[in-house]
Amino acid sequence: MMITDNTQTHCPVYWPRAIIHIDMNAFFASIEQRDFPELRGQPVAITNGEVGTCVITCSYEARAYGVHTGMRLPEARKRCRGLIQRPARPEIYATVSTGIMRALEVVSPDIEVFSVDEAFLDVTRCQRLYGSPVYMAKLAKQAVFDASGLLSSAGVSGDKTTAKFAAKLNKPDGLTVIPPWHAREILHDQPVTALCGIAEGIERFLAGHGAHCCGDVGKLPVSVLARRFGNLGRRIWLMCQGEDPDQIHQDVPAPKSIGHGKVVPPDTCDRDILLTYLQHMSEKVAARLRRHDMEAGHFLVGLRTRDGWLGDRRRLAVPGNDGNHLYRLCRDILDQHWHGEGIHQVQVTALDPQPCQQQLDLFSQHNEHRGQLNAVMDDINRRYGELTVSPARLLGRSSMPNVIAPAWKPNGHRQTI
Repeated sequence: MMITDNTQTHCPVYWPRAIIHIDMNAFFASIEQRDFPELRGQPVAITNGEVGTCVITCSYEARAYGVHTGMRLPEARKRCRGLIQRPARPEIYATVSTGIMRALEVVSPDIEVFSVDEAFLDVTRCQRLYGSPVYMAKLAKQAVFDASGLLSSAGVSGDKTTAKFAAKLNKPDGLTVIPPWHAREILHDQPVTALCGIAEGIERFLAGHGAHCCGDVGKLPVSVLARRFGNLGRRIWLMCQGEDPDQIHQDVPAPKSIGHGKVVPPDTCDRDILLTYLQHMSEKVAARLRRHDMEAGHFLVGLRTRDGWLGDRRRLAVPGNDGNHLYRLCRDILDQHWHGEGIHQVQVTALDPQPCQQQLDLFSQHNEHRGQLNAVMDDINRRYGELTVSPARLLGRSSMPNVIAPAWKPNGHRQTI
């Protein structure tokens, strides 16, 4: 039995486990419509800057015409002639998201920020204080609205995956409850791809074993998935039964890598332009390492062509976080691996970020001097805007604005724009 907000049901007073998933409704577009009243009720498409050509997200009015995330702007305009293009404002979206996540902590301290516009709340321990999980979902939706003036959708169930599935069913501004004792029945006929985390590769594997729906997966021995995917396979098997064992993750794990990339004008063959983009990404990576008191010794520099990626991994003599050192690696790799091919994207990634080892700096006046210069530069850039002080080459950097990282979090190294 699936329950929506306006349906009454008799539920046990206490759920053994209760999870709420909060999902914002067309988050970026809704903020634009909130801040600019003339956009309310209009089909709006958010793009990466004024010259962006791909829809990042769009309002529900635009979705009614078939416009969707990832669609090229010319195609979107064909489907919706009155489409209004708006440049993304990632700093604003991050600020609003941070306020929303803090407001949700009032409902439950057990919160996992899943992305910039989604969060899980474990309200199991809060039932003695607030009552039913359904009531707490209503409190959470109200907390979101009070903090941001925006509507959200909520899914309530006994595990994270089913709660997330439920939240998608009645958008926008929905509240859908799948009691844990009904989860297996409700998921039984759903395609496996309806569940978060089951992508194309896993879908193909399951289809090869005759499992297309969640109920089919339940008929397979769990060992079939465990042999192929390990612990993930066991979790997938349980997810399809409505019994996802995954807990709320509040800590942001230490980064396995820290990188930045940017799309360049198609088929760029100008070395100076490529060097500008590479230095831009080097400075962003270096500044982000310094912001979190980290350094790295191994870096990956990549250049994407029509046929794939060029590039290489390189090692610094001493781990560091100086943009000049990264840029030298980029320049060497460009000279050795690029032979004039058209480039579409550049990427600079620190592969082994670790906490800074300050002892090494005591033996190098040069490193100490560079560290002081970087500290002053970082302070100025924090006050007056990113790259206010930067290498002269970056005066000609791309005008394409920053975007929110897919794994954005309000705290730690993933608080990245």
